[in-house]
Amino acid sequence: MAVDYNLEGQTAVITGSTSGIGQAMAAALAEQGVNVVLNGFGDPAKIEAYRLAMQKSTNARVLYHGADMTKPGEIADLIAYAQAELGRLDILVNNAGIQHVSPVESFPDDRWDTLIAINLSSVFHATKAAIPLMKAQGRGRIVNIASAHGLVASPFKGAYVAAKFGVVGFTKACALELARSGVTANAICPGYVKTPLVEAQIVDQAKARGIAPERVIEEVILAAQPNKTFVEYSQLAGMLLYLVSDMGASTTGAALSIDGGWTAA
Repeated sequence: MAVDYNLEGQTAVITGSTSGIGQAMAAALAEQGVNVVLNGFGDPAKIEAYRLAMQKSTNARVLYHGADMTKPGEIADLIAYAQAELGRLDILVNNAGIQHVSPVESFPDDRWDTLIAINLSSVFHATKAAIPLMKAQGRGRIVNIASAHGLVASPFKGAYVAAKFGVVGFTKACALELARSGVTANAICPGYVKTPLVEAQIVDQAKARGIAPERVIEEVILAAQPNKTFVEYSQLAGMLLYLVSDMGASTTGAALSIDGGWTAA
């Protein structure tokens, strides 16, 4: 039996939602009647086609704002745009992220700065802009997409690990500040999801190592996940819908693992 999360007519902003996890979460919200503002880079024609298709297949209004997550002014404008066009802001999903893999001693300074800006600082800027709107409504839901790497580290991913640990810590601080406001803040910490980025990594690793893609998945990509299974978009969406609904009203400050057992040890 389908669950009615009673979200129809609410408004959500999802950063980094033109592909992968963010796109899946935007679709899950729109299917519940939530009006959504998409954000992210990509081919403008493809983004517009996807926006129109989502709007046509749901009861939601679907808009797009191309804010650059490295630019605080554009991030603030994204939040203001949602309020101006849709009249309110109920849900903020901070999802935008990039990756760069390198030893610390050779990690390019510019890549560190860009990764921290997109993966961590953008979460602060969007949240800062959203909180006054949510407080004024007496209700809001902030969901930050962290990572298993927000709870445990891996080598050669220093910037990503630092950013995601920061996202988890920032989420907890916000939850405490907002505890009596009707606004919750939580982090979802996925293991590996078969996003376009991960699919490209599988191909690259197979070529570099001279082994079959299946072995890359088992021995490299999913080496840390005991169940050896990718996290599904639908599983992340299910957690999101719980958190943003009234069922999730008492869940705040949590870092929720969906990682096939990765962080259990």
